[in-house]
Amino acid sequence: MRFQQLLHVRRLASAGATTLMRRPITTTTTTSRTVLPATHPAFATTVRTMAGSGAPIPELTEITDNVQRGNYATLTDKDVAHFEQLLGKNFVLTEDLEGYNICFLKRIRGNSKLVLKPGSTAEVAAILKYCNERRLAVVPQGGNTGLVGGSVPICDEIVLSLARLNKVLSVDEVTGIAVVEAGCILENFDQRAREVGLTVPLDLGAKASCHIGGNVSTNAGGVRVVRYGNLHGSVLGVEAVLATGQVLDLMSNFKKDNTGYHMKHLFIGSEGTLGVVTKLSMLCPHSSRAVNVAFIGLNSFDDVLKTFVSAKRNLGEILSSCELIDERALNTALQQFKFLNSPISGFPFYMLIETSGSNGDHDEEKINQFIGDGMERGEIQDGTVTGDPGKVQEIWKIREMVPLGLIEKSFCFKYDISLPLRDFYNIVDVMRERCGPLATVVCGYGHLGDSNLHLNVSCEEFNDEIYKRVEPFVYEYTSKLKGSISAEHGIGFLKKDYLHYSKDPVAIGYMREMKKLLDPNSILNPYKVLN
Repeated sequence: MRFQQLLHVRRLASAGATTLMRRPITTTTTTSRTVLPATHPAFATTVRTMAGSGAPIPELTEITDNVQRGNYATLTDKDVAHFEQLLGKNFVLTEDLEGYNICFLKRIRGNSKLVLKPGSTAEVAAILKYCNERRLAVVPQGGNTGLVGGSVPICDEIVLSLARLNKVLSVDEVTGIAVVEAGCILENFDQRAREVGLTVPLDLGAKASCHIGGNVSTNAGGVRVVRYGNLHGSVLGVEAVLATGQVLDLMSNFKKDNTGYHMKHLFIGSEGTLGVVTKLSMLCPHSSRAVNVAFIGLNSFDDVLKTFVSAKRNLGEILSSCELIDERALNTALQQFKFLNSPISGFPFYMLIETSGSNGDHDEEKINQFIGDGMERGEIQDGTVTGDPGKVQEIWKIREMVPLGLIEKSFCFKYDISLPLRDFYNIVDVMRERCGPLATVVCGYGHLGDSNLHLNVSCEEFNDEIYKRVEPFVYEYTSKLKGSISAEHGIGFLKKDYLHYSKDPVAIGYMREMKKLLDPNSILNPYKVLN
């Protein structure tokens, strides 16, 4: 192997991984942000976990207070009785609703008194028709793993849980088209697709609990957008229920369908404010026979950019993911989760680069060549490469646990932004200086392959002084660079006041008109996206 002329190579024991090293091997052993007391009843909520990690989300730190309730009807016993007759008493919940009222980051706590769990599109339609006639506000909810408060009630909206619509209806190995209900968990969907040699073109840390309908409604991105693009391209069609109860059939089994306006796009990324997605068809690519992952250390962000360009140029058709993690983000995850083991350490920046293809020998040769050339140029300082499935999973687990590490024992202001690649990391340095000692950790990680940075500012508990230093500055900074204030998490409740930093006023005006047309009584997910 050509690396032997340039650097020392060693194999990880029984792992099939190659560790590439430039240096000698050393062995080392309007909401008021009200802080709630630990006795608050919301803390009795069953803690949800992400990606099966067992890591709890932090205690409730903020609640929605002083939000003016819209002009909606108040839920009555008669309403509850109607829904019990429609769905059956087992699927009409009026007790133990904390888990439905609190968002994943525990920054928002609603006050819903009713959760409805329909089992069919017809039942969803009947619910919305009744709620629209009664002017009862409704919030659609999937796995409730969102980070902008888009899937929880803000006041006392009825929660419409899609959890029972959880079937994979069909997967066609010939066409690659799958039809699935909105409440299907992403990981279950992917497992079903893999049974016939396909894969879902979406992968993210919350895959063990998020719903595909929620993914589509928020246009979720994840770690493989660089390979497969976003859901606007992968989703072929949707079935959606409008606020009036009308079912809109926009399903399609063709990638090419050039027949007028493509209305499916209205429901991809609109966060349940225009209609409730109940079913969708998706184009699933064939799963790769050979997957290799490289985890590499770099000394500067300039080296990161050079390595990214090299990956695009030299890995080409097999490049499936390109992630960035800075030193502070990695170290925080390693400190919080002792079961994690990073194969390398001591660098300001790390990149996780994945290749997926059909020829293992060919792909291994390409990624080794790519890393060897990068090390020869001095851009890559250290790294490990593996094609062993177990080791691939271990390295990906590091990346998946980074966001959880930052919220494990502290409050974290989290920002999901798109920035020009040349300016991708500058905002982290700016915020580090701006927050100073008030913040315990200021770091950045994210999807370098599609210019999506996750900026994090952590502190021991919610701090109003930090909040004022961070917002709206982050959005102003992003806007000046023509970036996006929400790359993949949506607008929800937490970003609705900042939409104008990314959208032209004329565009926002037409968004309001579209909302009025499709939801004239504004019962669908109120207080979200638009003010």
